[in-house]
Amino acid sequence: MARMSSFFSLLLLLHFLVPFQCHVASSSSSSSAKYHHNRNHSSACSLFEGSWVRDEEYPMPLYEYSRCPIIDPEFNCQMYGRPDSAYLTYRWKPLSCDLPRFNGIEFLMKMEGKTVMFVGDSLGRNQWQSLICMLSSAAPNARTQFLSGDPLSTFKFLDYGMSISFYRAPYLVDVDVFQGKRILRLEEVGRNGDAWKSADVLSFNTGHWWTHQGSLQGWDYVNLRGKYYQDMDRLAALEIGMKTWANWVDNNIDRSRTKVFFQAISPTHYNLSQLFISQHGLITYHVRRFAKRITSPMRRSPVPNEWNTRKTTTLMPTKNCYGETAPIRDTSSYPGPYPEQMRIVDMVIREMKNPAYLMDTTFLSALRKDGHPSIYSGELSPQQRANPDHSADCSHWCLPGLPDTWNELLYTALFY
Repeated sequence: MARMSSFFSLLLLLHFLVPFQCHVASSSSSSSAKYHHNRNHSSACSLFEGSWVRDEEYPMPLYEYSRCPIIDPEFNCQMYGRPDSAYLTYRWKPLSCDLPRFNGIEFLMKMEGKTVMFVGDSLGRNQWQSLICMLSSAAPNARTQFLSGDPLSTFKFLDYGMSISFYRAPYLVDVDVFQGKRILRLEEVGRNGDAWKSADVLSFNTGHWWTHQGSLQGWDYVNLRGKYYQDMDRLAALEIGMKTWANWVDNNIDRSRTKVFFQAISPTHYNLSQLFISQHGLITYHVRRFAKRITSPMRRSPVPNEWNTRKTTTLMPTKNCYGETAPIRDTSSYPGPYPEQMRIVDMVIREMKNPAYLMDTTFLSALRKDGHPSIYSGELSPQQRANPDHSADCSHWCLPGLPDTWNELLYTALFY
């Protein structure tokens, strides 16, 4: 009732609202423009510094798309006509060590009776499906069960009592629908977190949704400190939301039984002239229309799926991943502007009482301009595929593909 009263008390003010510009002087702004390695890793090996090497002897990929029980059409590049396969023969080689080979049976046995949960946006779903494919390939005769839902979907390996879940929460903080308007609540995790507490391994991610605008934007108003705004600086919003998430994890997750990971910002490969809607997050969108009267009752609802709106948006930029077939070779520096979002993620995690393990995959992923679905997505029509400059998906990743390496790194972090 207090929330409803607060909302109505501010409703009239919305008619005179101007976009809120919140500029936070983040302590992360002084961070190096080069990528960071995870300082929580106790071994002498820097897992996230290295290069991509082609290795014909290493069994890549770790599974065949046709034998995986769960790959969304958006990720299933080979099924939808990708003609090349050399991108599947590269493995990540850290500078001072070799990654242990992924052993799916070992993973299942060590996680027997436990739950791994990915929480976040479609990049988290990308990684979730990858791990299911990797484990299914290792145990092809294992009995399984798939429970599909929104926001929670779960794939169970019944013979091991082990579950791999995906909880869809693109912002990690709450999005409520009140009187027909979606409210992004930067200071609340709320009921989302109830489902997270029971997991034995939690892997969080966020990033891309904070910069969505127009038909892709997942909210109508931002709620902060009891007030409602039509917009605000997107990096500032991310920082506040990340700090809310970090405080919730510190106060609600029993770290003696649950391992917490944070998957770094996944880079896109947009044309640099179109960075205004990339993950860089430097431009604030200004709402020019006054708020309309709110008449519908309040209810909770998931935010919209970015793929469902792709065909209607006019904001998709020219992409430059189309036709790419090999990784970037120069590993001396970050290939392009270092994502500002990653500076915030790095800062917030460092300030946690018990920091999450940062899976700092931004740099190694940025080298894989060849790893995106491009036009080989099940979401695209023949007409869209014929126009890759405007239709290619250079945000998500093919399966099999790069997310398999993310999971090899997760496997290493968990068991080595």
